[in-house]
Formats: sequence, C-alpha cells, structure tokens
Amino acid sequence: MKTRIQSVAEVRDSFARQGYVCNDQIAMAVYLAAQLRKPVLVEGPPGVGKTELAKASAAFLEAPLIRLQCYEGLDEARALYEWKYGKQLLYTQLLREQFAGKLDGAGGLEEAMSRLGDLGDAFYSETFLEPRPLLQALRADEATVLLIDEVDKADQEFEAFLLELLSDYQISIPELGTVQAQHEPLVFLTSNNSRELSDALKRRCLHLYIPYPDGALEQQIIAARVPEAPQALRQQLVSFVQRLRTLDLKKQPAISESIDWARALLLLHVDSLDVALVDSTLNLLLKHEEDIQRVRDDLPSLFK
Repeated sequence: MKTRIQSVAEVRDSFARQGYVCNDQIAMAVYLAAQLRKPVLVEGPPGVGKTELAKASAAFLEAPLIRLQCYEGLDEARALYEWKYGKQLLYTQLLREQFAGKLDGAGGLEEAMSRLGDLGDAFYSETFLEPRPLLQALRADEATVLLIDEVDKADQEFEAFLLELLSDYQISIPELGTVQAQHEPLVFLTSNNSRELSDALKRRCLHLYIPYPDGALEQQIIAARVPEAPQALRQQLVSFVQRLRTLDLKKQPAISESIDWARALLLLHVDSLDVALVDSTLNLLLKHEEDIQRVRDDLPSLFK
C-alpha cells in the first residue's frame, strides 16, 4: 500500500484521473483515514458513490480491495471464516481404517479419546480453514482496503462483532485464538441509513456523509463518466434531475441513475431533451412505478 501521501489535493487529483469526481471533504476523509489508520464510516443515500469511493481509494493507494457485502442474517462464520466440512469428512473416511485400528479394544469414550491423542484437533487446523473477507484482510501479506458494504443491512449482533476489528485490527477465533492483522487494512464501512448504527461503532470510525451533489458537481461527474455527452445535454440532464430531487418521491434519482440516463441518451443519439423523450425514458431515473406516474403527470411543468 502507498504510505506517502503528500496532500488532500493529491487524493482529489488521483480520484479525478480515475473518473471519481469528489469535493475536498471526501478527499480530506480519505487522506486522514490513510494517515491515521482509522476506519471510515461513509453514510448517505443509495447511489451517491460510497462503494466507488472505496474502489477509488484502493486504486489510489495501490492496494488490493477486499469486499464484504452485508445482508440480513450475515454471521461471523460467513464473514470471517468457515471450516471445510467436506474436506474434513473426506479425510475422516480416508483415515477410517487407521481410526479403527487405534480404537480396537477401547473400553470407553475416555480411553478412545486418549488413544486418538491430538488427532481430533488436526481437523480444526489451518489445513481445513476457509478464510472469508475479514480474515483475508487480516492475514494478507500486504495492507489492503477492506470494504464492509451496506453494514446497516446486517444485524446488530454482527455490528457488535465488528467492534474488535475496528478498534484493534484483530479477531478472536475460538479454535485458533486471536488473529492480529499482519498489516492494518484501511477499512471503509458504507451505510444507506436504513437503520441507526450504534454509538460504539461510530466512535471507532471517522464519519463521512455523502449527499446528492449540487448541479455544478453533478455536471463534473457526468462529464468525467460520460465525456461524449455534449455540454448542452449535460446541463439539461442535470437540471432536470436536480428538479426531480425536490419532489416527494419514494426514491430520489441517484448519481448512478444520472450516469445511466446520460449513456442511454447517447445511444439514442439525443442532443437535447423534450417532454416525449423524457417520458419514454423515465424508467432509467425512477425505480418505482408510483414515482414514474407522479412525475409523468407533472412532466410539462418540470420543463418550465
């Protein structure tokens, strides 16, 4: 991982070269996180570039990206490690005759276990361990960027499990003991604010909130991601999307939808927007039918 970062401007400029346009607040958070080795909790509505921030940071820092996608019911076994039960079973079958010879004449369970010695412990060794993203990040031969994506979708129990990792960069495994990071990863946690996260988790992290961009910044983002789009079309597109976000919609159009819309308009060889064209492509911006119907009813006024 790159360790010498000259300034916040270096972060911002590197991101811009990758097509990730950000403001100074975002660049400052990444700069401080990398220098202080602190996790970053990135909150904000869906589609504003939280996941892309971790990807851009990994590219900037020249570090591998390890991603854990959170979901309801995620537990530590799926996030940290699993035992290769199939391999354990195969080895048990292959060693069945050896086991049988050792256990001939054993008078009970205690005597049988004594004859086996440490053979049972071998089945819970590194040979049969399957590392998952969290353990991969801790045991990596070089510093990585660890993305714990949409942590608000996981249960509170899993959130509590993360506290040891976020504070000490270590994890306790019952069969193996405590695993300390060989190289401390740079950790990004993202949240769409679907539920309130605990104060304990927030205390361990730098906090960054990414809102929907203003019109000027969104035009820069579209220009970076869809450079073929004419400037006049970009201005019309962003102006319309900005007006949509003032409406009381079930889901506001995100930056990702703006980019998809711009690319679609290019495929349709569009130079400027009109009511009929917007009406036929609203499904690229809005993901709920009730939102589409509401905007469709007000479409003429949105162009005034």
